Amino acid sequence: EEQLVESGGGLVQPGGSLRLVCAASGFYFKTQGMSWVRQAPGKGPEWVAGISSGGATIKYEDSVRGRFTISRDNDKNTVYLQMNSLKPEDTAVYYCEIGTRPPSSSWSPRGQGTQVTVSS
Repeated sequence: EEQLVESGGGLVQPGGSLRLVCAASGFYFKTQGMSWVRQAPGKGPEWVAGISSGGATIKYEDSVRGRFTISRDNDKNTVYLQMNSLKPEDTAVYYCEIGTRPPSSSWSPRGQGTQVTVSS
């Protein structure tokens, strides 16, 4: 069974940084692209960043480009999201997801997510 476990969230002041970690198991991780998706209260899911299976292709949502960095370690079955220069509008629950496509309207997270709150 595919499992994704997110961690690393927390409360941070505007301008601060966090590093999110997603531990994957139950599937052949190194053959799959991976993404980070976030969902703010009362809003639909928003694709944030995606990385190809080997890490050669990386894409970002416009509002995070230049501030967030997605990476992966295929030996550890782990994907990361380094978030710098955080803004209040980055506040959301962050989920990792298998694949690199934006979530559909029927998307449901596989993991429990990790809460990121940006506030002074």
